[in-house]
Amino acid sequence: MEHVLVTGGAGFIGSHFVKRLIQAEDVARVTVLDALTYAGHIENLGAAFLSDKLRFVHGNIQDGVVVNDLMASGPTAVVHFAAESHVDRSYDAAGGFLSTNVLGTQVLVDAAHRHGIGKFVHVSTDEVYGPLAQGTATEQAPLRPSVPYAVSKAAGDLVALGAYQTLGLPVCVTRSSNNYGPYQYPEKIIPLFVTRLLRGMPVTLHDRGQHVRNWLHVEDNCAGIEAVLRHGRPGEVYNLGGGTDLSSKELTDHLLRLCGATWDAVTYIPDRPANDVRYSIDWTKARDHLGYRPRHRLGDGLAETAEWYRRNPDRWAPMFRNLLPVIPFARTASPQPEGEHV
Repeated sequence: MEHVLVTGGAGFIGSHFVKRLIQAEDVARVTVLDALTYAGHIENLGAAFLSDKLRFVHGNIQDGVVVNDLMASGPTAVVHFAAESHVDRSYDAAGGFLSTNVLGTQVLVDAAHRHGIGKFVHVSTDEVYGPLAQGTATEQAPLRPSVPYAVSKAAGDLVALGAYQTLGLPVCVTRSSNNYGPYQYPEKIIPLFVTRLLRGMPVTLHDRGQHVRNWLHVEDNCAGIEAVLRHGRPGEVYNLGGGTDLSSKELTDHLLRLCGATWDAVTYIPDRPANDVRYSIDWTKARDHLGYRPRHRLGDGLAETAEWYRRNPDRWAPMFRNLLPVIPFARTASPQPEGEHV
């Protein structure tokens, strides 16, 4: 695994993964391709950006010329994080999500096949399985995405897996539950609530706060992705979960306590359309086949995350004013702050 090309390596999960790769003794070179959209920042890479191992390329995965040149530069593996990923934004900008998450993935797999890449890991989400009232989704479960973001990711998964079937490209797909941790752009629920509460601002919950998600520390997800990169079987999908299931109301309670706030800071707003009530995945396959085990306890991970935002206001305060306003369907009669983002 001498040279790894990482798309979206300046984003939240991608930057954590790049820093992990830089520390690996058998990785001589890491090339990062990132478009540096609103959620991607060089600063996320920290000291890794200065490493002799790292080459950074500012570019878009839909740019066939740039992608082809990078694939021709000799990577032995590709890990594909680059994606539009925020559910609320996808309601108003579904076309952009499809362009990046589907057509961009197609550009990558075509070039990877053309240049004989030895391993292609496509990073996806548990949201492609759609909502589950009960039980858990294994890797064989049907794809039933409901929101535009999940639809675009499911289509990207099929593009990648189709390249394995038709072209023989050695593709693996990972599907993780909700990630949290330092460096996340403050539009998702944990960084959004923490940064608002630290500023003494109110937060909002959809409906009754009943939506259940499994929360997985970003470093645990990255450990699983690395295991798939090294040992995953081509053509296989691996679920990466095993964090803690919480309703958004239960999660909010944790965040209020960490930020020294009370429930007086919380307002309930109408639910958004197709807001899936519960996701749940079975990660037995990754555990049994790859030795994957999440290590971070939720309480410790949330405390560490909140403390990072507390200590680094220079990293998130400038972003705060650039957040999109809440989508109209989530507004109440009186002005409200940004809605919950899960």
